[in-house]
Amino acid sequence: MIDPGSFYIMDRGYIDFDRLFHIHQSQGFFVIRAKSNLSFKRRYSHSLDKSTGVRCDQTIMLAAAKSAKEYPDKMRRIKFTDTETGKHYVFLTNNFTLSAQVIAELYKCRWQVELFFKWIKQHLRIKVFYGTSENAVKTQIWTAISVYVLIALVKKRMNLDITLYTFLQILSVSVFEKVDIFQLVTNSAGINEDTYISNQLNLFDL
Repeated sequence: MIDPGSFYIMDRGYIDFDRLFHIHQSQGFFVIRAKSNLSFKRRYSHSLDKSTGVRCDQTIMLAAAKSAKEYPDKMRRIKFTDTETGKHYVFLTNNFTLSAQVIAELYKCRWQVELFFKWIKQHLRIKVFYGTSENAVKTQIWTAISVYVLIALVKKRMNLDITLYTFLQILSVSVFEKVDIFQLVTNSAGINEDTYISNQLNLFDL
């Protein structure tokens, strides 16, 4: 179900013009990275301020037969250069109201969602959701976050000289033991701290 007026922001790996047209017909908006081999016809070029990083703002129609059949309406193509890295990116959207710079910023905001789920995978021990409803998922995530925050408070108040991740590891294997926390940490002083080596790229390195 598409919520009218909502924005659906996706990476180029999710390009499906039939699905994008469904979002468009349902009065939703999408922002998605375009593939380098996109075949299109330019209908109009909009005025722009290149100092914002926007290099082109066009109204286009898809040219490939299959794509044009799946998305027969006009689309907006925005080319943007990240002023910090100098890298170029191309976005597709069906929103013609917001400025090109705002469209690029919307895609950048998507990265915060990626970072949030990355943080969940690294810090919260959620291996499976025991329920799939919205309420069940939210309840399990909030419970895990609450436990994480409580353990962080304990570590801070006891001035433990170990990382929070290590402290979580120690407690996870000793959850049913009635042992003083200081003694528990001392006995586990030789534990190897895992270092996360993430292959997650920075925004606009995708």
